[in-house]
Amino acid sequence: MDHGTYLDRARRRGVNPIVYWLVRAVLQPFAHLYWRLSRIGREHIPQEGPVILAANHRSFLDPFVIGMMARRPLYYMAKKELFRGRFVSWILSSLGAFPIDRGRGDQDSMRTAREILERGDCVLVFPEGTRVRPGPLGRPKRGVGRLALETGAPVIPVAVFGTEKVRRGWRIRPHKVRIRAGRPLRFPQVDQPSPQLAGAVTERIWPCVELQWEWLGGVAPIRRVAILGAGSWGTGLAVKLAGTGVGVELGTRTPEQAGHLATTRVNDAYLPGIRIPDEVRIAHADALSIERADLVVFAVPARGLTGCVAAHGDRIPSRAGVLVLAKGLMAPHGSLPGAYVSERVAARAVACLGGPGHAADAIAHGASLVAASTDVDFAEQVADLLNTAGFEVQTTTDVTGVELAGAAKNAAVVAAAAAAIAGPNAAGAAAGKVFAEV
Repeated sequence: MDHGTYLDRARRRGVNPIVYWLVRAVLQPFAHLYWRLSRIGREHIPQEGPVILAANHRSFLDPFVIGMMARRPLYYMAKKELFRGRFVSWILSSLGAFPIDRGRGDQDSMRTAREILERGDCVLVFPEGTRVRPGPLGRPKRGVGRLALETGAPVIPVAVFGTEKVRRGWRIRPHKVRIRAGRPLRFPQVDQPSPQLAGAVTERIWPCVELQWEWLGGVAPIRRVAILGAGSWGTGLAVKLAGTGVGVELGTRTPEQAGHLATTRVNDAYLPGIRIPDEVRIAHADALSIERADLVVFAVPARGLTGCVAAHGDRIPSRAGVLVLAKGLMAPHGSLPGAYVSERVAARAVACLGGPGHAADAIAHGASLVAASTDVDFAEQVADLLNTAGFEVQTTTDVTGVELAGAAKNAAVVAAAAAAIAGPNAAGAAAGKVFAEV
């Protein structure tokens, strides 16, 4: 059968009640026992009338798990590639799925969802458009806003947490799964809403989904960044991040430096010729709102990291992540910067950044960087933010390797400079410079 047949079946016949309730009767006890399923906010989902469930998407199991929140059949869009074999297509259609051609603005699928709502049924929508894992939630597409406006149906924000960890290949593993639904959101019905209006409504819906996600313990998006250190990399990172839409604060070593930078908006000492955007709040480090930051960046040299952590480490909230830009080894014991910070702050995760050392060139032309953290989700989150800022960032869990590579690079640069100066005595001069670096 072609995809139009399954769209027509969803519009005219709906789910196969025998198959739907039989599968649910088998799956629900399994989910409670094997996944310790927790359902919060079921009272917000009406038992009759049109309603849209807007949820994040982490696993192919999400429609089935979220379906257990409602005491009624649930309809949802599934990528058309799943509707290949006749038997699989029949099962999916019987369970409420109908195909969508992702990335092509599938009007037939949207019309199907609209007609299902108009007859008073429930439609599950994944605004991200595809599965997003790991890390924070992805960015939504405006289809859910358009559907809410065209039908006037209330929208229930839903978050599902843990489903991405229950499957490894075809093996289903025991893992805690939780779902939370929020209060319904209502919007006026509009015929043929503009893309701008649909986007605005989506932007109203999605933060409510993020709120449920964060309540369940999901990784919060980075909305506010506090950068400690107004050197070349600290200033450059503030400039680049200001263009991503996050709130950025840049902390200086002295109040006088903060006043000068706030007035001139140019860091002539470390990054001449590059203007600091007005969106960046510049202040003395003591005046930064570190307690409200989602990401705290230590943009100071290794030799200054000890004092910076001692002065501000206690202010970092446990929900925040920390990014360490320092390269080299820390005196007197040769500690690695990332390990040193991890032992002294209560942040949820710490990452270090490896890559080129020349900030001006990286800001002007971009750079390939490596975000290293033992927390994979946090490394991906940092990489996503920096990619959005215009860098090319890879991730790794080899924190020690990245930091040692950074120390070796610094030592090599210093040694090369010493060799150029010392001539025949380059080896001795380089050794002295390297030990000074360490």
